[in-house]
Amino acid sequence: MQPLKALRTGQVSCFVPNPVDRLAQALGEDLGLVCLFASPEADFEALTSAANAGFAGADVLACTTAGELGAQGYEDSQIVAVGFPRAYFEVTSFAIKDLDRIDEQALIDRLIHQRLDLTRRAPDMVSEFAFTLVDGLSLREEHLTAVLASGLGPIPLFGGSAGDGTEFGETLLSFNGNVMQNAAMVAIVRSHCPVQVFSLDHLVPTDIRMVVTSASPDTRIVHEINAEPAAFEYARLLGKDPNQLDPFTFAAHPVVVKLGDTHHVRAIQRVSDTGELVFFSAINEGMVLTLARHQDMVAHLDQALDELAEDGAPDQILGFDCLLRRMDAGQVQKTRDISDILQRHNVVGFSTYGEQIGGLHVNQTLTGVAIYPPRAPLD
Repeated sequence: MQPLKALRTGQVSCFVPNPVDRLAQALGEDLGLVCLFASPEADFEALTSAANAGFAGADVLACTTAGELGAQGYEDSQIVAVGFPRAYFEVTSFAIKDLDRIDEQALIDRLIHQRLDLTRRAPDMVSEFAFTLVDGLSLREEHLTAVLASGLGPIPLFGGSAGDGTEFGETLLSFNGNVMQNAAMVAIVRSHCPVQVFSLDHLVPTDIRMVVTSASPDTRIVHEINAEPAAFEYARLLGKDPNQLDPFTFAAHPVVVKLGDTHHVRAIQRVSDTGELVFFSAINEGMVLTLARHQDMVAHLDQALDELAEDGAPDQILGFDCLLRRMDAGQVQKTRDISDILQRHNVVGFSTYGEQIGGLHVNQTLTGVAIYPPRAPLD
């Protein structure tokens, strides 16, 4: 007898008529939570309205993407669906609107209350994790993640920032059919399945450092590095023409900051019209940035995912992968190799404008949860 999979997954092209009918058939019934990761080419409002009706009885969380992680690895123009069956998962989820006006204490109190309620509802489910989907253009991920981590306590937290392909124009979220911007959604999960939350990147710091001497953290803009115009100085350190900086340059030459004993990427999104660097994460004046070099992306990913399977392979990995990793893979012509690894390790999810892990908002990582075969059989 074949073991039952913990998560249920499905996907369709975003151009097929009535996509929810096909996704509902793939995911089956008795679901507590459904997540939809939709290409920005999809009719998001129609999709999420239909999903709210088609998955009646389940909370439906949806977001637009910067690409999808599906059955063939890196994919585009898809709607990827993930279902959490009630037999193996107990879930509580909710939306957070107006991210620029969060009542921190009220949110922390709500998280604590929902954690306790979830524990009472599922005392025999001993594994737990939480994840968030957040507007990738809100500029509020750092603040949100810090507050969530405070309220969640020991529960491992990860998340992804909704995307808009490579347009950076409009990112959308939906909670039970209600389309939102400047918002986030949180799911707290208990399970019969062993789980492991993880975050990985293939970057190694070099000896080349720079100091942010002028910045606007609220808008994630760096005006000056080493007391020079930011784009000019960054290009000089790379030995490049500042007029030729583009997203592929930023993906190939990331900068990292040291927090404690580890380094975290602070990815550059673009150069402004006035020569400033716009980042995917907040940057403060006085921060020391270090240029990083790449390890072999294919070998690193293969090894890291193999390590998650050392004591038995996960049934499924729910993964949030930075857009810059996808761009980097394309730049070095490794897209197919990376896709093969993602497919072999059953990774499903989406490409993001940023990732969250614990209390941090980070970039250029693959972050997610490995979900292993359930301990308890289906009744």
